[in-house]
Amino acid sequence: MSLSIQIMEEIKTAMRAKDTVTLEALRAIKSEILLAQTATGSKEEITTEDEIKLLQKLVKTRKDSAKIFTEQNRLDLATPELAQIAVIEKFLPAQLSEAEVEAVIAKIIADTGATGIAAMGKVMGLAAAQLGGTAEGKTISALVKKLLV
Repeated sequence: MSLSIQIMEEIKTAMRAKDTVTLEALRAIKSEILLAQTATGSKEEITTEDEIKLLQKLVKTRKDSAKIFTEQNRLDLATPELAQIAVIEKFLPAQLSEAEVEAVIAKIIADTGATGIAAMGKVMGLAAAQLGGTAEGKTISALVKKLLV
């Protein structure tokens, strides 16, 4: 089942339950999917990779907003953002632990023979392709730096 069909079903459920926070998050996902589909000029389905990137972007923006709201002592605004993150993350693949990500990156470094920070771009590209959607880019970047230095 495609993500857009899943989202439509979840929207119906949220509307019946009158769950406004979930509904807002789901509508944001639906909007981003429609924007991504129409960006190419045709109404074709977007790939699963693009869907995951889209969801990760939505989670990241909400995390950033929640962090800012918390720093400004505006918990009334941070709470809905955190609730929306939980809704959006239901559609993302399970995230790997830091140790698992480190093991994958160490294997990539060993296979490519990369040494020094100059090889970071090469390792990051391979790691991002291999870990696509199962780890945050920030985590991958930090671990690559740690292992290459």
